[in-house]
Amino acid sequence: MTSSRLEVERLIDRMKRVEGQARGVQRMLQEGRPCEEIVTQLVAMREAIARVAMQLIGGHLEQCLAENMDMDEALKKATDLMIRLS
Repeated sequence: MTSSRLEVERLIDRMKRVEGQARGVQRMLQEGRPCEEIVTQLVAMREAIARVAMQLIGGHLEQCLAENMDMDEALKKATDLMIRLS
């Protein structure tokens, strides 16, 4: 397995955890759990998704460096993606 494939597997594992958190939030809603508890879980999910996105953007930049791509274009694209994420 290449390191990029290993990284993809790690990102998939992170997204599976987010999926589990989403199911947990659904259960919490069904159970009538307090708003504060639910929002805490939603914030954790948002942060986990943001980490996955940032790792993807970082991987894009690394790939551009490895392939000797135009770094100005790569940085612009990465910046645009980070702005969309925020």
